[in-house]
Amino acid sequence: MAKSPEIEHPSKAFGWAARDTSGLLSPFNFSRRATGEKDVTFKVLFCGVCHSDLHMVKNEWGSSIYPLIPGHEIVGVVTEVGSKVQKFKVGDKVGVGCMVGACHSCDNCDNNLENYCPKMILTYGAKYYDGTITYGGYSDTMVSDEHFVVRIPDNLPLDASAPLLCAGITVYSPLRFYGLDRPGMHVGVVGLGGLGHVAVKFAKAMGVKVTVISTSPNKKKEALEHLGADSFLVSKDQDQMQAAQGTMDGIIDTVSAQHPLLPLIGLLKTQGKLVMVGAPEKPLELPVFPLLMGRKLLGGSCFGGMKETQEMIDFAAKHNITADIEVIPIDYVNTAMERLLKADVRHRFVIDIGNTLKSSN
Repeated sequence: MAKSPEIEHPSKAFGWAARDTSGLLSPFNFSRRATGEKDVTFKVLFCGVCHSDLHMVKNEWGSSIYPLIPGHEIVGVVTEVGSKVQKFKVGDKVGVGCMVGACHSCDNCDNNLENYCPKMILTYGAKYYDGTITYGGYSDTMVSDEHFVVRIPDNLPLDASAPLLCAGITVYSPLRFYGLDRPGMHVGVVGLGGLGHVAVKFAKAMGVKVTVISTSPNKKKEALEHLGADSFLVSKDQDQMQAAQGTMDGIIDTVSAQHPLLPLIGLLKTQGKLVMVGAPEKPLELPVFPLLMGRKLLGGSCFGGMKETQEMIDFAAKHNITADIEVIPIDYVNTAMERLLKADVRHRFVIDIGNTLKSSN
């Protein structure tokens, strides 16, 4: 018979978990594995609240395993390393993002694309090699194989760098892969939420001209003055959209709600690229004719491999890129989820785990 989460591993741990599809999070005693020879164990200090956490606690994608501890934007300080760990030592600032395992033998893994490995193991709500379920960062401690641990440069604040481990790499990777990172290019960013606002920052640091495309006219001032975007389009304003037709080399679409693709495809130059990084629950309608008439490309991207994730964090440190965050105590997390559902956050909640997560024991 399967052991209870509290005793299946030797190291006591504490976090907040959802128990069912209500998605309500509450205190939860569980356990972490002992530090293996290639493992890094760290005290969790901050964890970002990602939109996918909201989907997962409510089982909206149909894959959740309860009890579920969310969190895959996890940062902290190393407390123990295994005997064969080479890259980290006690006291290092580190992070873990969306994955904690892969097969290390397929073509994807060989090409530093562990995020596309068929046997990739998610940081939470997945089955680990030993058959136990992975638990995320809404918890006091984390253990990970060193391959999936990222070094956080000293000049980056831990709280505001946590969201880069999911939101940051999710937009950085397609900017690089689809060649939308060349100075002088014109790139659109659809949606100014957790992903969108860091997409603007990364693209600007790459020397790209950036236009924010949003349904909300009231985000214009923030996009232009605070984030440094070059221009702003209200997607519902047909005159504005018409005037911008055929002007963009590429578009990063971060929106996870239903929305029409036709107007976005119209903004692209010939051979332009529309890249989806948001994950709408229902299929979107794809008009093919406009793709044919401009040899345009519709693509997707899902976070990034470990080599590229470290590269992204180092790039962020060099250019002083962090997420705009609202730091919250753990006991506010259910309210934060409700606000996230209404897009009432600028632009990422980050839980202060180190100061506010206290075991009831």
